[in-house]
Amino acid sequence: MKVFEIRDRFGLDQLLPGERPQPEPGPHEVLVRMRAASLNFRDSLVVEGKYNPRMKLPRVPASDGAGEIAAMGAGVSGWKIGDRVVLPFFPAWQEGPLTRAKAASALGGDVDGVLREFLTIPADCLLRIPAHLDFIQAATLPCAAVTAWHGLFVAGALQPGQTVLLQGTGGVSIFGLQLAKVSGARVILLSSSDEKLERGRTMGADETINYQTTPDWEKKVLELTGGEGVDLTLEVGGAGTLSRTLRATRYGGRVSLIGVLSGIAGDVQIGPILHKMIQVNGIYVGSHAMFADLNRVLEQHRIEPVIDRVFDFSETPAAFRYFQEGRHFGKVCVTFPQGG
Repeated sequence: MKVFEIRDRFGLDQLLPGERPQPEPGPHEVLVRMRAASLNFRDSLVVEGKYNPRMKLPRVPASDGAGEIAAMGAGVSGWKIGDRVVLPFFPAWQEGPLTRAKAASALGGDVDGVLREFLTIPADCLLRIPAHLDFIQAATLPCAAVTAWHGLFVAGALQPGQTVLLQGTGGVSIFGLQLAKVSGARVILLSSSDEKLERGRTMGADETINYQTTPDWEKKVLELTGGEGVDLTLEVGGAGTLSRTLRATRYGGRVSLIGVLSGIAGDVQIGPILHKMIQVNGIYVGSHAMFADLNRVLEQHRIEPVIDRVFDFSETPAAFRYFQEGRHFGKVCVTFPQGG
């Protein structure tokens, strides 16, 4: 089978096509024929050696994918050949709290990821693709959509009528916009692009702020909330934006700390956490149970993921380059032969 792998050393120029033997499913496993994958910021960090410089190579990157069952091992029930499935980010995290063992199962990290034509995986960790979505759309869900769901409704406890702050127009933030709006929340959206902000408004964003032309954007957020601050932020910026986010959050508000786009180290003013009693929750994707809850809402409201651009599997390095340019709105995807 064909794969893309980080071969001998890290770097996008080392993300190379190759071939490996097609695996066979063991007991309670299925063989999945991959049809589509999507890219996340984590995948770029993995390829560049910034996620885990000590990661063993070669490694197949990327966590998010969807496909169809091509074969089944002994003891598998509830599935049949040809079923359309989406893979979880953490195959071992079914429910409950995250543990070290569950975290170690994350695809595309210490375990080979989805940029391969076939893979085997425990049957009980798979989820059915929502009926209204195709393979490419489903491939965007495991990391970005589940992360947004976890940050908004599990850790964030978002309620109708509350105000949520979203940063940028990548996968997590756009899913956050879609999910927050169907829940009845008010959305304030940040971006450095007026064009992207306009697209966000057409999707339901109530207020938008260009953080390039309004560098003290937290002051504008306070103005838009009558001086109170937002109820919840999906914080994807990291250390570089967290202090501003805390100042933009109301007393007793919440921050779902998700991303590290601006870095993991830096000066963070923790005073607002203390005197405003802000709850900051670290979010690392989510469980099978969260994914299943998300899928039910996607089907109920017929929410369709926003796809920016789709590349052929043979163009995988070009997909990573495009992703790293940061011009995308929504998700960047890869389609396998006969995918889509």
